[in-house]
Amino acid sequence: MFFLRQLTHNILLHPSYFGAQLEEYVRQKLYEDVEGTCSGKYGYIISVVTINDIGEGKIMPSTGQARFKCVYTAIVMKPFKGEVVDGKVVIVNKLGFLAMVGPLEVFVAYQLLHADMKFDPTTSPHSYRSGDQVITKGTKVRMEIVGCKMEANGISAIGTVKKDYLGPIDDDDTGKDMFV
Repeated sequence: MFFLRQLTHNILLHPSYFGAQLEEYVRQKLYEDVEGTCSGKYGYIISVVTINDIGEGKIMPSTGQARFKCVYTAIVMKPFKGEVVDGKVVIVNKLGFLAMVGPLEVFVAYQLLHADMKFDPTTSPHSYRSGDQVITKGTKVRMEIVGCKMEANGISAIGTVKKDYLGPIDDDDTGKDMFV
């Protein structure tokens, strides 16, 4: 799910930034432009680890701006089919539930829940119940990704909890919440 990738990005910088702090402005702009974005090809760019190279700037004739080609290494999140992930439920309705795994939204349809889990519209917030297991908003859940759709600016996933060892998970005793 998490990978180190070497990527490139072009930075356009206005002439007012030309001067002694030029390289620092380019670095700052790179962090602002790429961290937290998504590329269908590479996944979600979580963080820039190192900036490997900042190319020489080329002045754009029409605007006077300079274009810098930056090569950097980043931590990217790219889910794949068959991967087991832990997430936090944000929406529950009669069609299923939506859970967040970091920046990734995973939808689990009611057909991909255990057969004994039933939707309970009488609770607030809504939930799926089965014996002692409850899936409601805020529940931590372990899912397997059964499909991913890569788009130019986002990734969507479909998950299941129909297999053994998947479904609601208990809070650990460390007191730390890994799903914030």
